[in-house]
Formats: sequence, structure tokens, C-alpha cells
Amino acid sequence: METYPLYSRTFEEARAFQFKVVDAATHHFNGAEALDLGDLGVVKGTNRPLQTIRVEKVFADAFDAEDACLVRGAGTGALRWSLVAALNPGGTILVHDAPIYPTTKVTLDTMGAKTVTADFNDDEKLRQTLDTHASVIDAVLIQHSRQKPDDSYELGHVIDIVREKLGNVPIVTDDNYAATKVKAIGCQLGADLSTFSCFKILGPEGVGVVIGSEKYVEKARSLQYSGGSQVQGHEAMAALRGLIYAPVALSITGATCHEVAKRLNAGELRHVKAAFVANAESKAVLVEFDEDVANDILAKAPAHGAAPHPVGCESKYEFLPMFYRISGTFRAKNPSWEKRMIRINVMRSGPDTVIRILRELIDEVYGRECK
Repeated sequence: METYPLYSRTFEEARAFQFKVVDAATHHFNGAEALDLGDLGVVKGTNRPLQTIRVEKVFADAFDAEDACLVRGAGTGALRWSLVAALNPGGTILVHDAPIYPTTKVTLDTMGAKTVTADFNDDEKLRQTLDTHASVIDAVLIQHSRQKPDDSYELGHVIDIVREKLGNVPIVTDDNYAATKVKAIGCQLGADLSTFSCFKILGPEGVGVVIGSEKYVEKARSLQYSGGSQVQGHEAMAALRGLIYAPVALSITGATCHEVAKRLNAGELRHVKAAFVANAESKAVLVEFDEDVANDILAKAPAHGAAPHPVGCESKYEFLPMFYRISGTFRAKNPSWEKRMIRINVMRSGPDTVIRILRELIDEVYGRECK
């Protein structure tokens, strides 16, 4: 199996991004405001907390965007409001020829949207689809992270082809599992809107961000009228702290994934047939065994210190490595993989910890000492 994981920022690149975010904050906060947890409510003249406005400006600057809006509903909510801003009910949207993320499908179905599919991995097929359906496509949705095991497309390249064929048709990107880890998100590569969950960048649960073109961001913001829809000042500050602290932490995670896979493929543990780094949502190590022992490995993993299930796949609550079943898209690709393959999200752990736990599990399940 060949996989095409997204690029991960190096430590130095992540540190530079952290510095960029903090520098942006100095332009929108005075020193006292930055130490304030924030205000609440529908403030007269702004309809949202002043601290939230400051944070939104920092997010926009950090991603070189015209505007940003914090919304409720995490990544799902951010994508939902972006689609509502970019696509009229009953409109037609171009999507990748792959399973649509379940909550995204709910949004599109609720809007009565029609879909046109194209293989984003194949430039020629993508151009043919765009030529054939150009007159009916009202918007485009591109998921930054992988939807299928063999996805290899580069987000910026797909955006360029769409712009070449469709001009100013609005492009929305789902940058969950990519924001702060990669060098650029959709709005920095020519898309109109980028969306992601602040929970995926060590921020608060339930808060997402819509970021990009002022025209579309403002439309999404205008739909957040009620007091209960506002992201309060203290929540916005938690999102900002996540944006500051996540890049370096997640760059270490990316490097750790590659080191674990390299060591396993070099034969450090018996009974490991192969290891792959893949964006199974977040970046993870897929470990294939030489026998159908995946269920036994996973059943015993918590007793050895591995987390048994995700909270947000890289949320602020997760630090132990997670040993988990492979994702649904991988199971659909090859059902037999579920019996002999597991997914390891290293979280904040180091490679020695991951390999030690895996060694102990192999010893226990196979019933003999491993190398």
C-alpha cells in the first residue's frame, strides 16, 4: 500500500508560525487586554464580545486572510456556515470522488444541494469534469486531509485548476486536521473560505473558525445573530492560546509519526509486516501485522498505557498514544485490513514510548519474546 500523507511543518517552521501569531496579537491587543479572559454577550454596536473580535483579527492575520469569524459547532459548524454563505439552497457543488464526511453530507442534504464528483487525483479527469459541468457548478468543496487511502492531490494545485476553469465560483476548503500543521491552508492558496475546528488545534471544544474572503466571512457572521450563537470572550481566548501552542506541538507529532514508521519498517519489532504514515483524518501510523491479531492488540492496549479511543484526535485532552481501529475509508478499501492493521495516533508521546507499548503487546498477544 502506498500512502500520501500531508506535509508536516518542521519544528523551525512551526516555531516561526507561532512567532507570527504572537506578533499579530500585539497589533490587536494591548498588554492588559491579553491578560483578560474576555467579555460576554451581544455588545452594543458589534453584536459580539470585543475580545472575540480581537481574536478573530489575529486568526485572519495568521492565515493571511481578509477576515475570520469564530462560530459554534466546531469544524462541522464552521463548514456548515461556510457552505450556507457560498451556496444557495438547491445549488450544485463540486466534490471529490470519495465518501463525503458524514456531517458534511448532512449539511449538503439539508440544503438540498446537488453534487458533481471529480477525481481530484487526476488532472485530466478533473478538467474534463469541469468543462462538462461548468455551467451548473455553483460552488466547490475541497477537503484538505485525505478522504481515501490513495488520495495524493495537492490542495493548491486543485484550486488552481478550478480557478482556471470556473473563474470566481466560490471555493470552500475543509482544513480540519491540516490547519497549523501544513504551510498553507485553503484561503492562502486561492480558496474563498477555509474552515477548521479550534478543538483540533488544542483549543476549546465546540468552536470553529470560518476564514478567508471578507465577502463570504461577513455573510457567515451575519447569520450568527442570536446571543446564544456568539463565541464568548473567554472561549475566543482559549482558541487563540490553542493557535499559539498547537503548531510546535503538532510538528513534533508529525515528526514522531515518521520516526515510528521508519523504525518499524527497519525491522525493530517482529511480526510487524509494514508501517505506513497516512492522514487517516489526523496524521497517524498504520501498523500491519503478519497475522490477524489487530482486535487482540487493541483489546489489550489500554492496560499498557495506550488510549483506547479519540476525544478530538489531537485535542487538548489527549496526550497518551492512541491505539485504535483503522478508519472507515481504509476498511472500505480493503475489509481484511481491519483484522491485521491498527492505527496509532502518537499524540504527545515519543517514538520510544510507542514502540515499547507495541513490543509489550506483541509479546503478550503472540505469547513469545519479541526482538
